[in-house]
Amino acid sequence: MTDQEFTPGLTPGHLGAPPTEPEGRPPGQGPAHEPPDPDRIRTGLACGLTALALVAVFGGAALAGYSWWQGQSTPPAADYAGSGTDLVEISVPQGAGLSQIANSLVRKGVVASSRAFTGAAAGNTAAGRIQPGTYTLHLKMSAASALAVLVDPANANGLTIPEGWRGSQVYAAIDDKLKLPKGTAQQTAQDQAGELGLPEFAKGSPEGYLFPATYSVTGETTATDLLKEMVEQAGKDFASDDIETVATNLGQTPYGVLTVASLVQGEADNSEDMARVARVIYNRLAQKMPLQLDSTINYALGRSTLDTTVTDTRLDSPYNTYLHPGLPPTPISNPGRQALRAAMEPAQGDWLYFVTVKPGDTRFTDSLEQHGRNVAEFNAIRAAQGSASPTAPPSTGKR
Repeated sequence: MTDQEFTPGLTPGHLGAPPTEPEGRPPGQGPAHEPPDPDRIRTGLACGLTALALVAVFGGAALAGYSWWQGQSTPPAADYAGSGTDLVEISVPQGAGLSQIANSLVRKGVVASSRAFTGAAAGNTAAGRIQPGTYTLHLKMSAASALAVLVDPANANGLTIPEGWRGSQVYAAIDDKLKLPKGTAQQTAQDQAGELGLPEFAKGSPEGYLFPATYSVTGETTATDLLKEMVEQAGKDFASDDIETVATNLGQTPYGVLTVASLVQGEADNSEDMARVARVIYNRLAQKMPLQLDSTINYALGRSTLDTTVTDTRLDSPYNTYLHPGLPPTPISNPGRQALRAAMEPAQGDWLYFVTVKPGDTRFTDSLEQHGRNVAEFNAIRAAQGSASPTAPPSTGKR
């Protein structure tokens, strides 16, 4: 539909229209006064516009002058000089922004004002990449000196958990970082499982919820503190979507989706393959096919290897997905954001098999015959590299 065209006519009072006749005046009688002179109207209009222009020019100049005066009258941000005095520890939590860091520095007496710190950071491109961790700084440092310490990742006394680490690896890293006796963190996870914030369906198992990230560590940090923070971070990332609806649409529970993410993390050769690996897992589950994933056997045996033997596939373990259909009883690692996203948003495809023939070359197919050829090529490459172990029959994925 288009707007109707409308052309206004000459209404009373409109320039060029005849003046309105006063009520009661006889028809045909002229106006009571002379009409205005058009030249005088134009001259008056021009004068008015000129005056307005002058007001705008002088008004703008006045505003600019006021702004300049305001800028000149604003005192510089309070700042200390030099590299400071006594030592003090500052923790930078995961996801902290510059304002949050600045406020923490002010509270601890490191810098004189948050404005001085953010001002120094404004000219430093590395300021936006300050790593989480615990930094040793000085009291009464200049903002520039404090920033120089914080932008150097080597100064961050943090604990970094890589994507895909198993719980056993995370526990060992906590013990090492906090200088605790071996096994302390794992025992803490078992004894205080109810205090870590795990969902009920995890049944007290932190596996899958020890979120991979960098965590601050101070002299007062305990194993419980770190475990709680990891579980809390996992909950935030895992609950960022409507996981209940997503899981239902995928024919899974939320815990099942998390378990799939851990399998994807352990099986995918690179992040680009993750969504397709997830689709293979869901396709096999839908067809009630055993997953036959080597990563689950490796988890049961506490090892990491590319070679799975026929004997391995007969392992008596609920994590042996060659023998037992469906998902393993728990996640087999602690997946990162990309693996979680792949598990929640798998690629579209009818693949039932995949194998990473060599790094960067993962092949997906719905044909068992083609998969057998791909596995044979994988075995040939492994044999040429000196691996003499007899590998298992064609499976879902070999890495």
